Amino acid sequence: MAQVVIALGSNLNDPHQQLKEAASFLEEISEENIRKSAIYRSEPVGPSEQEFLNAVAVIETEKKPQELFEQLKEQERRQGRPSRYPKWTARTIDLDIIAWDRLVIETDSLIIPHQEYTRRLFVLLPLKDVFPNWKDPVSAQTVDELIRQAPDLEIAKTTLNW
Repeated sequence: MAQVVIALGSNLNDPHQQLKEAASFLEEISEENIRKSAIYRSEPVGPSEQEFLNAVAVIETEKKPQELFEQLKEQERRQGRPSRYPKWTARTIDLDIIAWDRLVIETDSLIIPHQEYTRRLFVLLPLKDVFPNWKDPVSAQTVDELIRQAPDLEIAKTTLNW
């Protein structure tokens, strides 16, 4: 069974509720109880003007990576995200596979580990919540090293509950 790290983000249509709905979906598809980070509020990266709520969840699955990827994209559609959208814009929900055990893969539709996560504090800080001793499977850098190297971003842990 694989441990899969999934990043969650939302800044439209009650972002807190969007994260909770996505977490419920992840609970349903996980073979074990999921682990969840705190919920963070962060400034947007790119053209969106609205702050995001971000978190990380860890699920356990026997699914193949492409199968899980397709399930996540379908959940995004169910939560109101269009199938085609400009990059870095406002969204109801974003569900990205960040890592899959120590797996490194690259296909036309899926790259694991996620190619941008090491530059995103809104992924790295929640990742540290659930995996304080995380090491990147490609560079072998620790999560603390990745956090120190990531571009600055206004981000704060919230008191929001799951």
